[in-house]
Amino acid sequence: MNARWTHALDMLPDRLAAHLGVSATALALAIAVSVPLVMAMVARPGLRRPVLGLASVIQTIPALALLALFYPLLILLSSLTQRLAGFGVPALGFVPSVLALALYALLPLLRGGADGLASVPASVLEAADGIGMTRRQRMVCVELPLAATIIIGGLRTAVVWTIGAATLATTIGQQSLGDLIFAGLQTEDFALVSVGCIAAAAVTLLADFALGQVEQGVAVRSRARIVTGIAILVAIAAAALVPSFAAPAQPARPVVIGAKNFGEQFILADLIGKRLQAAGKPVAIRSGLGSAVVFRALAAGDIDVYVDYTGTLWNGVLGRTDVLPRAQLLPVMIRELKARYKVETLGALGFENAYALAMKRADAQRLGVHSLADLARVSARLRLATDLEFQARDEWTALQRVYGLKFARLRAYSPTQMVHALQSGDADVITAFSSDGRIAADDLVVLADPQGALPTYDAVLLVAPGRAATLGPVLTPLIGRIDVTTMRAANWRVDRDADKQAPAEAATWLDGKIRR
Repeated sequence: MNARWTHALDMLPDRLAAHLGVSATALALAIAVSVPLVMAMVARPGLRRPVLGLASVIQTIPALALLALFYPLLILLSSLTQRLAGFGVPALGFVPSVLALALYALLPLLRGGADGLASVPASVLEAADGIGMTRRQRMVCVELPLAATIIIGGLRTAVVWTIGAATLATTIGQQSLGDLIFAGLQTEDFALVSVGCIAAAAVTLLADFALGQVEQGVAVRSRARIVTGIAILVAIAAAALVPSFAAPAQPARPVVIGAKNFGEQFILADLIGKRLQAAGKPVAIRSGLGSAVVFRALAAGDIDVYVDYTGTLWNGVLGRTDVLPRAQLLPVMIRELKARYKVETLGALGFENAYALAMKRADAQRLGVHSLADLARVSARLRLATDLEFQARDEWTALQRVYGLKFARLRAYSPTQMVHALQSGDADVITAFSSDGRIAADDLVVLADPQGALPTYDAVLLVAPGRAATLGPVLTPLIGRIDVTTMRAANWRVDRDADKQAPAEAATWLDGKIRR
């Protein structure tokens, strides 16, 4: 079997178990919340419109945004409980994922329950009252059996939505099948994407089929169908538990390594993990995190170490808009990160992954564009493709202010798809990264920044408050040991079309180069 498919299948059991675990917990929470709300709506019909209206409003929020919103809220709650009770609320991963997914599952559960109970004929209720049934007896023996098919229909919808949306939990540090999908999309690894998508679709369809069997069994009073459906659901639950029993017990809390959502970050996270494992420390990697989320997670102690870039920290974290020379910027940044957030900087890794604008060499020569000042002359008739974060960053504002850049079209893509947009002719200019192996491979021209509008982007190793003494001795040997040529070569091993490697393989190669 191809190594990439083997790697994808090796990742599947843990991710599938985590995916099912967070989905099941969210559904259980949603059911626990929806049952009393449905009972309240039945007892007081005037509540139906506002309750369902609020659930509908929540449903209009994209699942990714809902997941992202819970993280900063839980950071604040964690800080509050830490001060008041001496313990923090976990803000990354499982807890925010469960809360967001539970909210997302409420609408179909509430609507199914309310519509199901409302469908019971009034004459049947009157007959139940006439024979002396109590309210509880009437609900259990009459209303719920008659409304069961509609209620289960709402549950089926909630299950499908929740399992599907759980793939997005990767973006806030929760392991899921989204780990395979996001990593595969960023590194163009068809095996990872395929295994992740097929597994997510298969478990969703299987759960829906099982509940369908229960629904039909209730409708036609077939015990066999009900038992079949329940047996399938039990088997799905068992699949989530098996990896937990099979995995060896962790002797201590793992060192949690953070990574953003592009190939270089995956490689560096694996490199850090290899060094820590060689020192006898258990590790866990939380990948696919956005820039704001990953730093907040580090400052809160939800992750222990990750690689960031000086320009990102300078603008996005410290809120600085001035541009200092490299020699001045790094010490100021280190001092302010420690003073404001107690975050320690072990040092720079030795390469820069700077933002830049790039074009195909043929287009740049045809238009006479060598710098951003040259680009400003012709930008009004060109199309710019950026990564997902760039248009909201201070760097874009600075480029517009300093050079007066105005493009005919501006569109955001994932980093990999952004490159494809340039190659296919859907874009004329892209935001590039100076350590990207595709710059040389695709013969791109990186446009000079003569006015120094963009800050430096040296890769630096950050550790959570109080973790430098433990992690520093293991990771300090990486400081200053990775030059940009070597990092480009490692990135290209993951990005290239032929003989593509997994980030872990590229990290092994990179580790070997560093040790020579």
